[in-house]
Amino acid sequence: MRSLLLVFLATLTCSAADHPELARVSAADDARVAAMLAPTREKLEAVLSPDLHYAHSNGQVDTKASLIDSLTDGSATYSKYAYQQRAFTFPAPGIALMAGRFDVKAVVKGNPAESTISFLAVWHLEKGEWKFLAWQSCKVPPATPAK
Repeated sequence: MRSLLLVFLATLTCSAADHPELARVSAADDARVAAMLAPTREKLEAVLSPDLHYAHSNGQVDTKASLIDSLTDGSATYSKYAYQQRAFTFPAPGIALMAGRFDVKAVVKGNPAESTISFLAVWHLEKGEWKFLAWQSCKVPPATPAK
């Protein structure tokens, strides 16, 4: 059973590079990152799904409205959002999964934070446009020195 799952996942990963929607969903994510670094309500509205579920690495969960509010009112600001890796798979029509790691620097409610984050995101094709539907992330702990 495990080997069948690995073959299936490998097939998804291999086919993602040739997927006809890869360039569009990558561009949508680039627009989302740009909107988070220099937020305006219009840019964020354009890329986020109305059904957004955004689970931050600190456990806080935002909806589309609450995420836009926190980014545009300045209670959360991002100054660095740099991918170490980002990979897409397309498990079903109109769905793209994005997974990877990124380095982030932010100030949330006056508290500065800098870390490496591991994430899984879901993109959904809505009315012909890729929309950011879900995000789940966790902080990557610092490497432990070998003993």
